[in-house]
Amino acid sequence: MVKKARLIYNPVSGHEQMPQKVADILNILEQAGYEASAFRTTPAPKSAQNEAARCTAEGFDLVVAAGGDGTVNKVVNGIAPAERRPKMAVIPGGTTNDFARALKIPRDDLVAAAKVILQGKTRKMDIGLAADTYFMNIAASGSLADLTYGVPSEVKSALGYTAYLIKGAEMLPQISSHQMRLTYDKGVYEGPVSMFLLGMTNSIGGFEQIMPDAQLSDGLFQLIVVKTDNSVDMLRLMVQALNGKHTKDPEIIYTKTTTLKAELLTDEPALPVNLDGENGGELPMTFKNLQQRIEFYVG
Repeated sequence: MVKKARLIYNPVSGHEQMPQKVADILNILEQAGYEASAFRTTPAPKSAQNEAARCTAEGFDLVVAAGGDGTVNKVVNGIAPAERRPKMAVIPGGTTNDFARALKIPRDDLVAAAKVILQGKTRKMDIGLAADTYFMNIAASGSLADLTYGVPSEVKSALGYTAYLIKGAEMLPQISSHQMRLTYDKGVYEGPVSMFLLGMTNSIGGFEQIMPDAQLSDGLFQLIVVKTDNSVDMLRLMVQALNGKHTKDPEIIYTKTTTLKAELLTDEPALPVNLDGENGGELPMTFKNLQQRIEFYVG
């Protein structure tokens, strides 16, 4: 039987170059042995997710997500719930492209990224489930959670680590802790939390030192809990995190876990949860790691 592939692409990603490369990408998919077609996403809610779900239900063998981390997330959410799931490939066209970075896929050439498929190398990747929403890279909550996504890409390109320190310094007056109960494999923590991060890969906000021991297929989240909201402590932790030296700090909990249940212990206003850079609901929430849920082409 002929294998079928569907390219789901965001027309405004990649500096709006994606539509010009569709024919080249489809040609590469044909070279890889797929009967290929394309779907251009629209501004309608869940456009990419609904198309990915339709392709999954119709038995497609491969779905290619072309766009930023948000587009990849939507395609993952269309595929992950099914019992029989197609393979996935990623063509990065966003600003950060954390997931493509973790998969060792070229991030500055759309056609080169598509050619990864011709190499035929795949890996089954863990996928996270937060309540009823899936994520492939990060879940976070707390007053610091926006730091990794709050730095404009052009500033980050020019200033690197310094951009995060500047952004962190700007945020210091607004950082506060929340009384939480965090239940994970190795125990329960009750106390102040200014942020928790659940990482699936080693790339967060374009940096690879924040989750230094990430494994892509071991069924384990990396959990980082920042307890303090003290300005001096926060500046120290930011510097350490950008160099991968934060995990042993006394103000940090760093562990691995298959699940996390996060609850607020006070009647505070609802605290949002960030999933792959997008709003993913509010606490309380339970997170589960679905080991090797989707098979991806990797570099």
